[in-house]
Amino acid sequence: MKLLSRPNITSSNRPVKILQFGNGNFLRGFTDWMIEKANQANVFDGDIHIVQVHSKSGNNPMKDQDCLFHVIEQGLKKGELVQESTLVTSVSGITNVFEEYEDYLKLGENPDLRFVISNTTEAGITFDPKDSSSDSISNTFPGKLTALLYHRYKTFQGDPSKGLIFLPCELIEANGAVLKDCIQKYISYWKLPAGFSEWIDWNNTFCNTLVDRIVPGFPKESIEEVQEKIGYKDDMAVMVEPYHFWAIEGADVVKQEFPLDQAGLNVKFVDNLSPFRTQKVRILNGGHTAMVPYAYLKGLRTVREAVENPEIGTFLKDAIYGEIIPTLDMPQEELEQFAKDVLERFANPFIVHELKSIALNSISKFKVRVLPSLLAYNELKNEWPEKLILSFAALLVFYKGDYKGVETPVNDNTDIMDEFKAAWALGSTNETVAKLLSERSYWGEDLRSYQGLTEAVSEAVDQLLQA
Repeated sequence: MKLLSRPNITSSNRPVKILQFGNGNFLRGFTDWMIEKANQANVFDGDIHIVQVHSKSGNNPMKDQDCLFHVIEQGLKKGELVQESTLVTSVSGITNVFEEYEDYLKLGENPDLRFVISNTTEAGITFDPKDSSSDSISNTFPGKLTALLYHRYKTFQGDPSKGLIFLPCELIEANGAVLKDCIQKYISYWKLPAGFSEWIDWNNTFCNTLVDRIVPGFPKESIEEVQEKIGYKDDMAVMVEPYHFWAIEGADVVKQEFPLDQAGLNVKFVDNLSPFRTQKVRILNGGHTAMVPYAYLKGLRTVREAVENPEIGTFLKDAIYGEIIPTLDMPQEELEQFAKDVLERFANPFIVHELKSIALNSISKFKVRVLPSLLAYNELKNEWPEKLILSFAALLVFYKGDYKGVETPVNDNTDIMDEFKAAWALGSTNETVAKLLSERSYWGEDLRSYQGLTEAVSEAVDQLLQA
């Protein structure tokens, strides 16, 4: 089998326009794949240089393969089974901050550089006062980035045209604004020149973004079959689902310079991310969270089993289309298409997603993902939504710790688990439910204040216990 290396493939010589912080499966299976598609479609002409910000040793498999790797799409798309591979040739180099710090700073000297993309985990965009100077390697990604930007600022003597466009992919709200704020904190903390701070403000664009794609990563179980099909030994192959979505909140210049949508990719340039974030949280995440406890109580153990089960599949569709979508202020057609995509993604035969893993910290998830839809439906219709009430009841029963002699895999804060145990020791279902609904620390408010909610949930709990 051929080795995956530059001499063995055909690739173009493109300028490096993107600095990518992070070399994990998600960025390689999402942004790198998109850049490759855009380059192939001739709507973009630029390569990526990856920066390793966490690992203190170089990524030898990437270097061994000349930064080449395949992205393997597997799943359902418009009802059809998809199994496609794309060879990503658009990553031209990789630098480890800890091993090659001077080389890392020199990346800022590249006159062609235009974009910074990152995914350093939700905790990655933060400020650390232990980072005492721009002359040493910072603990945080924003600290490392500030040092590189300062080097770029000095190299080009504050040239306004050498500012960059930032596209953070970390799953935090207002990720671009948070990143910019951290950089400015470092500038102030390190007492760097006011002119540098102004250059960051005036000549750089920080976009808030929202990303969505399931990336299981290296296809360990099927790698021999995958390598047989692609014809190469590839130790960096990444499996992804066909669905992908990237919403970018930014000025027109971003769309003009980064026209990924013109390559047929599901990329939207928007004025406001909030509706898309709400859509994802309420329908995708909310659908997961609403389904999991009820499906588990019914004896199912994976997402695919649940959506293919006639009872649970119908329950999920009714909850999404009948009780969640009516509460969202977006075009009906867009919401229904998103919901259709979500249900198709849940049924992906190549991804084994266990319900117990989704059930982790379900109380906080329910508060953010499902409860707003449940309350909004009541306000809109002046009645309680049957499916979401059943989901709420199933959650409380799930947290009981056992159901009909079968242990439920409750995994949450110890205090919460102890409080549920105490509540379930009370004399009646109504007392138990009333106690749990009164916990402001769970829901942000005392839910007993909503007329008829305690009774509706108690009745659904009794139905589950007596079924």
